Order: sequence, then structure tokens, then C-alpha cells
Amino acid sequence: MGVINDTIGDMLTRLRNAGMARLDETRMPRTKNLIEIARILKEEGFIRDYRIEPAKPVDQLIVRLKYGPDRRSAITGLKRVSKPGLRIYSPAKEIPRVRGGLGIAIVSTSRGIMTGREAYRRNLGGEVMAEIW
Repeated sequence: MGVINDTIGDMLTRLRNAGMARLDETRMPRTKNLIEIARILKEEGFIRDYRIEPAKPVDQLIVRLKYGPDRRSAITGLKRVSKPGLRIYSPAKEIPRVRGGLGIAIVSTSRGIMTGREAYRRNLGGEVMAEIW
């Protein structure tokens, strides 16, 4: 295992791959940002649950995926917007609406990580980290 520079991109890839493989859960190294993203995904109904499992050298974040009755993943698409090489910032009034409001934007603001809808409501701009639908 090498060092992962883009942990958020790595998380999105793991979620996408686990969903395509119809896995019940996927695991990744734990970071504060990833825990916040998992919390939002659970609140918004994209994943069933998440937990932290102590491990060496790094604790693991385990995400339980959510599927519909036809075993189709609740997450139909994920897109990394702001990347380590190209950060994308957006003022509050210009936070993108994802799929006409069917998806969510995950935004890192001065008040923490939240959905684009929440950031808009609180009039907070920030880094648009990802879009999920």
C-alpha cells in the first residue's frame, strides 16, 4: 500500500467499484474528511451505514452500500470535481445543482464539509469536492 494523495478521489473510486461489483461494504483508510463525507452520504440516503474499525497502521473506514430491490446501487454516479492539481471553488450563489437537484454536491466550507444545498442555505462558498447522484 502506497501513500494516497487524493483520499477523496480514492474513496469515490472504491464506492463506484464496490457498487458495480454489488459488494455489501468497502473499506478505506480513515481520514476526518472521509468520515464527514460518509456522514453526508448516510444522511442523504446514498449509503446504508459506515463505521470505523481500529487497525494498524491506520484505522479503517468501512462503508456499507445501499441497494434498491433490483440490487441497483443507490449511488448511480460519482464525480470528483476539485482535484489536488486543480482546486475548484465556488461562491455560495454559484454552487452547482447536481442533476437538477436529484444529486448532491459535497462542499468544503469554512464551517466544515456539507452538501451544496446546505452551503447555499447558509450562504457559504467553498471548495466543491465531489458530486454524487
